[in-house]
Amino acid sequence: MDKANLTLDFELMRGNATHASNFLKTLANADRLLLLCQLSQTEMCVSELETATGIKQPTLSQQLTVLRSENLVNTRRDGKQIYYSISSQEALSIMQLLYEQFCKKN
Repeated sequence: MDKANLTLDFELMRGNATHASNFLKTLANADRLLLLCQLSQTEMCVSELETATGIKQPTLSQQLTVLRSENLVNTRRDGKQIYYSISSQEALSIMQLLYEQFCKKN
């Protein structure tokens, strides 16, 4: 491989490493991780997430806003309810692995 290709590969790897680092920073919050763990199994509305996780409304809304801003979750409105689901295939893959390791009941 010539030097030009090595430089291009490094630049691509640097960009991917930055993307992965930002992604992991988003996951490095217990509340967000718990929310994504729940959403990796099924779509849920805010009240279901609050009941399932024990995260109270102000914190829940704040963390869902972060997940939305990072394009990790989608929303769907059904009447007055807003349903959340994981929108990122990367996030879903990682959360399925984490669910198996840390969330699943033994």
